[in-house]
Amino acid sequence: MHPKKELKILLAESFKELVLEKLVEKITIKEITDRAGVTRVTFYNHFQDKYELLEWICREELVNPIRILLWNGMEKEAITFMFTSILKNREFYSHVVKLEGQNSFESIVKNCFTEALVEYITGHADSEKRKYKEMRPEWLAEFYSQGMSFVLISWIKGGMVEEPAEMVEMYEFIASHSMVDLPKEL
Repeated sequence: MHPKKELKILLAESFKELVLEKLVEKITIKEITDRAGVTRVTFYNHFQDKYELLEWICREELVNPIRILLWNGMEKEAITFMFTSILKNREFYSHVVKLEGQNSFESIVKNCFTEALVEYITGHADSEKRKYKEMRPEWLAEFYSQGMSFVLISWIKGGMVEEPAEMVEMYEFIASHSMVDLPKEL
């Protein structure tokens, strides 16, 4: 593994431990670096602030692995992976989901999903056969990332009672039905 990635992982592990002990807003860079056994300069060589570190964690744990699945036509597996990963790290995500405001967990997740979905849509769209030219990949990606973020955040805030497979089934149902048809199928 590359030394830079190892340091990022070390900082992420330190941050994840601290999140279980106190509110994200109260965690200092000094606490993260002290726990990781590195200097503050080392932290700032890798991340701008703790919110960028949280974004990196989300990308590494949730988004980057699903990119591979999406590119291989495994959309259901990608969604299942996200729910399963969050459940596996349930304590961490139960704490960070409370983060509100400018650097909210929700906005971080939406941005990460949007970025991944733009890549997916752009890479799989046949621009010659597009029926609605005004539906740019960025617009569609944002639409779907809003929905996925809402479902994930609601599930986390609700205590993750439903199993990942059940959540995937519900999400697929919602995503595959129009707003007009949904009430008829409930």
